[in-house]
Amino acid sequence: MAEDINNDEKQIIAETIVGETTEEVVQHLNNPVTDLKPIVKQYLTEVKGVKKEGNKFYFSDGNARVEVRVVSDEIIRVRLAPHGVFLDDFSYAVPVVDQRVTTFRLEETETHYAISTSTVTCKVSKADFLVSFADNTTGMVMSEDASPMHWEENVEFGGYYVFATKDCKSEENFFGLGDKSGNMNLRGRKFQNWNTDAYSFGWDQDPLYRTIPFYIGIHESASYGIFFDNTFRSYFDFGRENNDKTSFWADGGELQYYYIHGPHMMDVVKRYQTLTGTHKLPPKWALGYHQCRWSYYPESRVREVAEGFRSNQIPCDAIYLDIDYMDGYRCFTWNKKYFPDPKKMIKDLLNIGMKTVVMIDPGIKVDDNYWVFKEGKEKNFFCRRSDDYFMEGHVWPGRCQFPDFTNPAVREWFGGLYKELVELGVAGFWNDMNEPAVFGAGTFPNDVRHNYEGYRGSHRKAHNVYGMQMVRSTYDGLKKLMRNKRPFTITRAGYSGMQRYACVWTGDNVATWEHLKLGNIQCQRMSISGVPFCGTDIGGFSGEPDGELFTRWIQLGTFSPFMRAHSAGDTSVREPWSFGEPFTSINRKFIELRYRLMPYIYSVFWEHHRYGFPILRPLAMLEQENISNHFRQDEFTFGDKILVCPVLEQGATSRTVYLPKGQWYNFWTHELLNGENEYNIEAKLEDMPLFVRAGSVVPEYPVMQYVGEKPIDELWLNVYYADYEVNSFLFEDHGDTFAYEQDIYLEKKFSVRGDGKNLFIEQTIEGLYTPTYELYDYNVIGVPFKVSKIYVDDKEVTDFSFDDKKRLRFKSNKNFMNIKIFGV
Repeated sequence: MAEDINNDEKQIIAETIVGETTEEVVQHLNNPVTDLKPIVKQYLTEVKGVKKEGNKFYFSDGNARVEVRVVSDEIIRVRLAPHGVFLDDFSYAVPVVDQRVTTFRLEETETHYAISTSTVTCKVSKADFLVSFADNTTGMVMSEDASPMHWEENVEFGGYYVFATKDCKSEENFFGLGDKSGNMNLRGRKFQNWNTDAYSFGWDQDPLYRTIPFYIGIHESASYGIFFDNTFRSYFDFGRENNDKTSFWADGGELQYYYIHGPHMMDVVKRYQTLTGTHKLPPKWALGYHQCRWSYYPESRVREVAEGFRSNQIPCDAIYLDIDYMDGYRCFTWNKKYFPDPKKMIKDLLNIGMKTVVMIDPGIKVDDNYWVFKEGKEKNFFCRRSDDYFMEGHVWPGRCQFPDFTNPAVREWFGGLYKELVELGVAGFWNDMNEPAVFGAGTFPNDVRHNYEGYRGSHRKAHNVYGMQMVRSTYDGLKKLMRNKRPFTITRAGYSGMQRYACVWTGDNVATWEHLKLGNIQCQRMSISGVPFCGTDIGGFSGEPDGELFTRWIQLGTFSPFMRAHSAGDTSVREPWSFGEPFTSINRKFIELRYRLMPYIYSVFWEHHRYGFPILRPLAMLEQENISNHFRQDEFTFGDKILVCPVLEQGATSRTVYLPKGQWYNFWTHELLNGENEYNIEAKLEDMPLFVRAGSVVPEYPVMQYVGEKPIDELWLNVYYADYEVNSFLFEDHGDTFAYEQDIYLEKKFSVRGDGKNLFIEQTIEGLYTPTYELYDYNVIGVPFKVSKIYVDDKEVTDFSFDDKKRLRFKSNKNFMNIKIFGV
């Protein structure tokens, strides 16, 4: 059929089908199934009525129906049923749809219906069914349809291809979408979401390992978000096919999306996370430095690496065992040739402060003498194809079958399989190959059947959630097995909401300067897409870094939420001391800095978990009104107090940095600089430019070789003077239990305010936890006046001094309420 259509006609067809390229249309035309009918998209027509049911409004054009649901004051959900019948309302991403709504109402005019909350108004045009969203305060239209929602019947599988097209403003820019390669700003690009094992992926390669169909738009200094909650293969076009249109569509399922109001980018991300959840507070040791390789074996090599960290005095909390620890790559087994006594090895490692993390893959070897396969087969827990044959494919163990993790009974069974590993002392678990990846085929065929929580579906529907449900099984199983201890889990693949169960890394990267830059952007993008606990394979998984590249990567990794070095087995050894001096000392310096800043890092994780703040914040988030920042992508803040400016160019000894509004102290020199300016900052190999926001309180621990190595006798508080008020947080608890959920924690808020002649510090405390230390040891940086007196809760402190770095030094009780520092 396609051969009968000339190129001009193909182009006309392509241009009339929003979101499809010429090549995709030709694929439709060459498909023998679609040859049976013309490609026809059906559009909503005029609105013929509306019906209200609680916080849901149902509009109809006489055939199709659209549901507009008020989720909260700032979030509105839209659903399309092409022939009037909605699918069951279920989502792996959004456990609870309804939130708190103060008030909402429906108004009708001659031209439209308007559903308004206290914050946002959703308008539905009567004549053409166009949907728009506007800010109630400014009246500005944030997002609006360019054409009515539309669909195309899928005659092969049933259901529909579903499409939405929005106006794209001339200066609008886009961010988010999670696991994408290339520049931070998405404008002018097109993407698809289909979890893929993307070994040694390149710049702008797509798709990658994870699916997060959530983006943020910014125009006229205001932000909004769209979350297209559809697990099928989906697509996003940010003005590539047509510069004034943004489109998203999917190969099946419902056209269901959430409009999320800002007006600030931070508001959008926080509200998105009220839908999909935040990351649970990880065990504190998981925030330390981790060392991994494919693979460390036999046991003697594992011990050698662990002892290498201790003998080189380089902090490390965990060592990883990749697939070679298993017996023939059979999950939940041990290769007794390489690891004859794993319990003793794990215990000995723990005695020097080194946790053990192991990998578990979804492919279960077909072997009737293998207990895991035998149990899964007896319980009928493995995926089947449409004609009832088992889904089989080859991965590391050879011929394998795969659990259906969308079945709750399978998840409970699989989670229980970790029991022996937990009893042996394994502290963390890494779920890999769970896109799912299959050698040769890439992944499962479309006809594989899944339980999908009882809602049933083919692999077209379940593919993008398979990895998420695997790690959900792992997390839930570990939570039961470990009782009150927090599980530490990692997943390679996932879908929106995966952050409720695991951290992630960016996958099999390459030891190049380009991948150093790419990993920096990827972690920022993941953070503002709701997946904050993210890192890269430091040094690159494949390829060979030199000492300079590895060291610059360690520096960036110090300020990655997840800090792990990892490399392939066919590369040279990749430990922090492998490149000799001066690299060993510089790597030690920065890994030690990670441990010194552990109370700050841990507090930032708490702010994310409790309040929804992203951990890494790109400049576009810090100053969205500055359009130049929509294109600055290599700097970010870790939390909101430390600005990180990594060195990403080979041989660089300086770099240009942009400081956001406010005042910033150079972390190393304490020089005070004004924001909204660019500076050229020295950045020799032993340094990476770091800045601290004026007014901050940054807590600090003594250097430790692993988290919890030493008791904290005094907590250092680094106070950075500002002549305006700034608030900072410090979170403390047991570090590895869920007692914080019963208020056994401390959340301390410090308020710092200077006026040029005096400095005032106030503390408020919430929670019931009691730390081991009694005193704060202060380093007050940047005091612009000569100090005459210091009062702590109206009691004068006479023992204070200035050190050789001109820092004001004194101590106070940890429970002080206010401190007054007076100038002469």
